[in-house]
Amino acid sequence: MHRVLVVDDEPQLVRALAINLRARSFEVDAAHDGAGALRAVAARQPDVVVLDLGLPDMDGVEVIRGLRGWTRVPIIVLSARQASGEKVEALDAGADDYVTKPFGMDELLARVRAAVRRSTPAGPEEGAAIVETETFTVDLAAKKVNRGGSDVRLTPTEWHLLEVLVRNPGRLVGQKQLLQEVWGPAYGTESNYLRVYMAQLRRKLEADPARPRHFITEPGMGYRFEP
Repeated sequence: MHRVLVVDDEPQLVRALAINLRARSFEVDAAHDGAGALRAVAARQPDVVVLDLGLPDMDGVEVIRGLRGWTRVPIIVLSARQASGEKVEALDAGADDYVTKPFGMDELLARVRAAVRRSTPAGPEEGAAIVETETFTVDLAAKKVNRGGSDVRLTPTEWHLLEVLVRNPGRLVGQKQLLQEVWGPAYGTESNYLRVYMAQLRRKLEADPARPRHFITEPGMGYRFEP
């Protein structure tokens, strides 16, 4: 049974989410401020965090940065903030998804399920392939990336996107295929997600992110990984 931590200072919303998640066989913990969220993640080790940005003691983006300092747990932001810049800030800080209030419960639950799928370790059938480039090395079995002798910390979504690309070296992977494989079947048109996460991968892995050597954009079509 997977565990979800809901972080929000609205008791009614927390209660509604808890009822719906438990009805679908999730275990649920709750925190009502940022400090409580950080403590709960350390103590309970949830599989997914659903996080409001407007917390009483600190901004949710600070919570995301605090968690990303030591854990790759998937983080789904649930917020009334709809400005594009605020969404990008949360995603850049390490959030894996962003849902604006008001929201549909079925959609949020689908995103929680997708986050669980992305973070579940691959089975042994995935093999032990190691992909090497002149800049970095990807160990698909261990789910690790090394650059310049140091491990590179990736979020679960960044890893999943990287994995899909490196398993198809030299091939164009279409935007719709990437979105559906990484985020789920309901996300075939969210191309802004790809732009944000491809930019993050390039910053972490490319020698010159402005002139990518390994993660190539095919305008209007998709992306290609060149070893």
